[in-house]
Amino acid sequence: MGERKLTDVFVLNNGRTIPCIGYGTYKTTGEEVYDAVLSAVKAGYRHIDTAAYYHNEEGVGRAVRECGVPREELFITSKVWNTDRGYENTKKAFAATMERLGLAYLDLYLIHWPANRKQFGENAEKINAETWKALEELYAEGKVRAIGLSNFLPHHMEELMKTAKVKPMVDQIEFHPGWAQLEVSGYCQKNDIVVEAWSPLGRRGALESGILQEIGAKYGKSAAQVCVRWVLQHGILPLPKTVTPERMTENADVFDFALTAEEMKVIDELKDLGGQCALPDEVDF
Repeated sequence: MGERKLTDVFVLNNGRTIPCIGYGTYKTTGEEVYDAVLSAVKAGYRHIDTAAYYHNEEGVGRAVRECGVPREELFITSKVWNTDRGYENTKKAFAATMERLGLAYLDLYLIHWPANRKQFGENAEKINAETWKALEELYAEGKVRAIGLSNFLPHHMEELMKTAKVKPMVDQIEFHPGWAQLEVSGYCQKNDIVVEAWSPLGRRGALESGILQEIGAKYGKSAAQVCVRWVLQHGILPLPKTVTPERMTENADVFDFALTAEEMKVIDELKDLGGQCALPDEVDF
């Protein structure tokens, strides 16, 4: 845990760097996302996470172009959605994403969810391999500075590595108190894959948890700040989301305290605090 400020970085396995807290934009659309991203940049965020599925890439791109911070100082991520899997489809989806963003390159492009056996049977592995091949080519062409995965479990990654020429640099997973996917994060870290936490604040259940509030009170911090700090102390990169400028600042104000080993363990063991808690092998979207 060497991070001391919002712009400190994690180093990806290709040597590129990624700011240690990102700003998430899920369920923020239209004008709202434009204003939210401008506010996030103003609050000091330099890492913005979007996806084709969020239907807000236009607003994110416009904010990135108009925020006054040089493009090379910003880290922008997007993702290929499930209906666009496969080699050709992924190439087309990427082109459409770039057109919506209006940017010359992307810092990170992810496969949003693995194709699973529940939906695709024996074909799932092949679909993931073909989607990844498209990402590898975009990376080789310099259109993307880094490539990775989202919601992939160790067994999906093992399958992918049978044919992959480039090792994934990131796996973005749901990770918050009550849903600590420590086996998945441990596997990634052991294999030099940076883990990002989507929904790091969980939902209301985590923010209203008496245990998290109590731990926070000890440090003069909110339950949300405890969530972000806990994620960071696991060596994971949190992507908190809020459209309120005050909360953006609050979510990033986590560098002046540290949770004890005992507090970390207590939070690790919390259960049933809500969140999506989606199982990648069970989803059918």
